[in-house]
Amino acid sequence: MTFGKRLRSRFWRGPVENEVDDELDFHVEMRTRELVARGLDPETARRTAVARFGNIDRVNATCRTIGRRRDRDMRRTEYLAELVQDVTFACRQLLKSPAFAMVAILTLALGIGATTAIFSVVHAVVLRPLPVPNPERIVAVYEVFKGGHGNVSAGNFVDGIVPVASFSDATAVRYSSFNLADQENSERVIGGRTTAGFFRVFATAPELGRVYRDDEDQPGREQVVVLSNRLWTRWFGRDRSVIGRRIRLNEQPYEVIGVMPAHFDFTDESEELWVPVAFTPERKAQHDEHYLQVYARLKPGATMGQALAELDRNAQQLRKDFPRDDRDLQMTAVGVLEDLVGDYSRRLFILLGAVGFVMLIACGNVANLLLARGATRTGELAIRAALGAGRGRIVRQLLTESVVLALVSAAGGLALAFWGIQALVAAAPPGVPRLDQTSLDFRVLGFTLAIAVASAIIFGLAPALRAARTDVQAVLKAGRGASSGSVRDWLRTTLIVTELALALLLLVGAGLLVRSSLALQRVNVGFDLEGVFSARLSLPTAEYADRERAGLTFKRLAEAAGAVPGVTSAAVTSQVPMGGGGNGNGLVPEGKTPDAKSIIFSRLRIVTPRYFETMRIPLIKGRALTVDDRRGAMKVMVVSQALADAAFPGQDPIGRRIACCESGPDGKSPDYKTVVGVVGDVRSRGPGEAPSPEFYLPIDQIPAEAWDWVQRTMYVVARTERDPAGLAGGIRAAVTEVAPGVPLFNVRTMDQRLRESLATARFNTLLLTLLGGIGVVLAAVGIYSVVAYFVSRRTQEIGVRLALGATRRDVVSLIIRQAAWPVGIGVAAGIAISSGLTRVLSSQLFGVTPGDPVTYSLVALALGSIAILASLIPARRAAGVDPTRALHMN
Repeated sequence: MTFGKRLRSRFWRGPVENEVDDELDFHVEMRTRELVARGLDPETARRTAVARFGNIDRVNATCRTIGRRRDRDMRRTEYLAELVQDVTFACRQLLKSPAFAMVAILTLALGIGATTAIFSVVHAVVLRPLPVPNPERIVAVYEVFKGGHGNVSAGNFVDGIVPVASFSDATAVRYSSFNLADQENSERVIGGRTTAGFFRVFATAPELGRVYRDDEDQPGREQVVVLSNRLWTRWFGRDRSVIGRRIRLNEQPYEVIGVMPAHFDFTDESEELWVPVAFTPERKAQHDEHYLQVYARLKPGATMGQALAELDRNAQQLRKDFPRDDRDLQMTAVGVLEDLVGDYSRRLFILLGAVGFVMLIACGNVANLLLARGATRTGELAIRAALGAGRGRIVRQLLTESVVLALVSAAGGLALAFWGIQALVAAAPPGVPRLDQTSLDFRVLGFTLAIAVASAIIFGLAPALRAARTDVQAVLKAGRGASSGSVRDWLRTTLIVTELALALLLLVGAGLLVRSSLALQRVNVGFDLEGVFSARLSLPTAEYADRERAGLTFKRLAEAAGAVPGVTSAAVTSQVPMGGGGNGNGLVPEGKTPDAKSIIFSRLRIVTPRYFETMRIPLIKGRALTVDDRRGAMKVMVVSQALADAAFPGQDPIGRRIACCESGPDGKSPDYKTVVGVVGDVRSRGPGEAPSPEFYLPIDQIPAEAWDWVQRTMYVVARTERDPAGLAGGIRAAVTEVAPGVPLFNVRTMDQRLRESLATARFNTLLLTLLGGIGVVLAAVGIYSVVAYFVSRRTQEIGVRLALGATRRDVVSLIIRQAAWPVGIGVAAGIAISSGLTRVLSSQLFGVTPGDPVTYSLVALALGSIAILASLIPARRAAGVDPTRALHMN
């Protein structure tokens, strides 16, 4: 044996090593004695004994291995036996104390259920990867405009993104509305016009048939369609013979060549079919119209940094090659999942953090319950210790009881989570991606199990350690019913302070969101939304290819809608406030150079003459658009106040000109339109967003290509003195009369659109308020339990005070004063924590700051009052103690 082995053997040997070494030494020694007895000298006898034994090192190693295996099996058997005993005993203890078990289980189940429900939503929306191969290598590519992400022009896609060497494939998508029709039915569906690389970027093979090829992504050969699984199921009943069938989209025949698998339907609101975009050579050379969503797949080994560097170099070249359209071009890319989830990731993680605080409050409550219960079990634990149970064994037993309690609570929490998920999905605002995929899958179940075990450690460890430190002799001398610990229980007080601080944090967040909601409801959106009906429709491109006919049809539709019984005025527009769609243009006031500093990005509204009257948007200066603003007359526009202030600050905008939307007659010079009116600002994206510059063009004077910008999709709006929802039938009949076979969709009253625009804020407010309320209730229960425990420990003291002349009011005041200081510390700590953490809500607040003193004051006053009231109940009970009985208590 080497010196190192001998050293390790001497200082780091375990029981097995000692046992084996002693046994082998014994055998060698006995054989040596036997040989000495036969006449050999001791040294020769020992050498002979060792030689006859064989390779002693190998035997030693083999015996140690066998010994370790034996000890390991014995320890495992012993541990499992003790675990079964502990679990059985824990179940008996819970059944023995049903009141304690019920309160603790309900408290934990509430925390675990709420946490599991919110986590399942976060997992479905944010954490779950897209069901395509290597989704982390798919990126969304954007042009950058004034610091924000913008869509890409066809020319910039072809010349700037397709050549990026770091991309194995890139695709451009234009989302469009399609009228899907057969001989009996018609339906409006959302589809994607894509380049052929779309399915290569997402690397997903069809379930049936095939996808379109590059040679089919050409003008004249693009009449093929790939269906989503959702549309195949709903419209064709999963008929596998659909491949090769011809269907009509926008009155044009398309051959069905493929059906994508179900997992390719990323969200309920994603596109339901795909057709080739088939860029013409003229479209590929167009660098000014930005309407494409672009995706790309990184090559194996390529990084996002490399791709961004190439995009930057290509953008520099495009700025040189096309200075008119790409003068300020920049491009960027983000991961596709980040692009899909957007701001919902931050919102959901805030809710997950909030529900985590509720979980901590629940753990604090159960810890307090266990501390109180442990005080009544000091005699039992002292006897266990006296019989030989070590502190580690006692801690393990108590932690096992906590784990059993947590697992039982987790079962109840899963039931609550199941109902909670259904409620969340039903109450959630529209547009949350992948929310419909929320479920209690194995990952969520694993999370619930982890939460249960973690909570058992959090609420069970401190009471277990305290119980294990019981003074055995003192307890046994005092009797089994004695309890330990002083009246001033710092651990209990710390738990209460923490619960109050977390509850106040939740309430402050909820209060800020409530005040924001109230402020949003008081905002003037810029028009009178009472009594306004709105709906959207798309004219088939093939049938209405003639742009004059498209414009005439929409004007006739406005007249027909105005003739519907009950309608006082009607109009057609390219976008209604708080509605989908819409286009924008960079405007340049006359006299300014068309550079980045002079361009004013504004939202375009194509309208028929009575639009301002129908929406009751106030006219501030000049005149509204009229039927005289037709083609051939002076080109005019009406601008919003925000655009007038930006374009002509401190000046009268009436009669001034702005270049927009198209080139002049020579194809190079800008085309100017004269401002004839200024109208009030409209909060088109909802009350929570400031008005943006907007301009209105008469439908007869729009550029011919504008019909392609809006894809011949417009809104019809109608005002009535009755219930606007009742106009739906009449408006549908008017549309059928003017444009047979064209369905209405996105049918809403403007009141409904306002409610939908506030749905996300209302949902977040409701959830955080609910979580804050749960936190307050749990904190109040915790305060009540602690004060009640302290009072029970001081019964004799209170009896003495009463016997010596103290009044019941004095006793109540004493207990309330002593309960008030942890309440005050908890409220102060909560205010300090809230002042930092509520800043994460800044993007969700309106009309109020994260440090709003009114909210903090009201919440602190309310929580402090609730806490004091919770301590008043045991205080009044203490004041009713009979002094005689109290003095005779042991």
